[in-house]
Amino acid sequence: MSDAPDHRPTMAAVSFGARLDWAAPWLMVPALILLGFFAIGSMSSWLTLTVSALAMGMMIFVMASGLTLVFGLMDVINFGHGAFVSVGAFVGVSTVLALGHWAGAPSLVLNLLAVGLGVLAAMLVTGVLGWIFERVIIRPVYGAHLKQILITMGGLIVVEQVIVMIWGPDEIFFARPETLKGAITFAGAALEKYRLLAVAVGLAVFVAMRLVLRRTRIGLIVRAGVENGEMVEALGYRLGMVFVGVFIAGSALAGLGGVMWGFYQEVITAGMGEDMMVLVFIVVIIGGLGSVEGAFIGALMVGLMQNYIAFLEPKAALISNIALMTAILMWRPQGMMPVVKAK
Repeated sequence: MSDAPDHRPTMAAVSFGARLDWAAPWLMVPALILLGFFAIGSMSSWLTLTVSALAMGMMIFVMASGLTLVFGLMDVINFGHGAFVSVGAFVGVSTVLALGHWAGAPSLVLNLLAVGLGVLAAMLVTGVLGWIFERVIIRPVYGAHLKQILITMGGLIVVEQVIVMIWGPDEIFFARPETLKGAITFAGAALEKYRLLAVAVGLAVFVAMRLVLRRTRIGLIVRAGVENGEMVEALGYRLGMVFVGVFIAGSALAGLGGVMWGFYQEVITAGMGEDMMVLVFIVVIIGGLGSVEGAFIGALMVGLMQNYIAFLEPKAALISNIALMTAILMWRPQGMMPVVKAK
């Protein structure tokens, strides 16, 4: 009598399936870029749009990365995150404008130094603001999502009015530093210098966050806290202090994103952070709550979709990212790379 065939999956099959499941979200970005190439047809137009999309995606990722960690680790729905974007933009741009002799000089070193000081000032101010925001506004409503939504929206409105009080209600137009103006020509495409810089900065932030989260003790505590906060506290770590540190870091990253977006648009307004929150939340939801890698992939996809659709069918650009989010959630309801919490 022969034995019944064994239909259980082998370890190799399980391993291959797990690798494929992990790789699928990463493959979507090159797949979307390739699809855009065939849809656009022109090499120069495709290259210009792709670089612009990657720059836009990197800036959205910088804004979203801190929010997704706060959401994943602290279970806080912070609609006030846009306030840090706006404050960062105003502080950073004001600092650079105050260093006009450096920003206007035909020297890349002086220009980057002026921008670097503006970014540093923005991150310091938004980091301190984040600390105050967490202690005064967030801490009393831990675990109460409805109250978090209401009180953080109120905080956003208050901060916007403070910006209006200090800088005025009007839009502030300005020019980028001298050596970051214009574009370089490559393969017949005009690639703006600032957008190339934005891509480089976004990649640097992503790599730095990956290294911190995966190669350092504090990163291990943060990742473990996202997955099982009770176990981390049982091991003797003060997860509350980690909460505060992550909130400050996330606020500072929002400030950095605000400076980058301000120079990208060459105009800043008190409500710019609130306007960006729609895209930021789309990215966080697409990527999966608590996942930096997911936010990175989601931000790139949002940038690519926005730019390609705006070129091919401008009227459809308004709903392109909502459609993208819907499609992703139908495929993976918890996002592309969600952090699985222990139960």
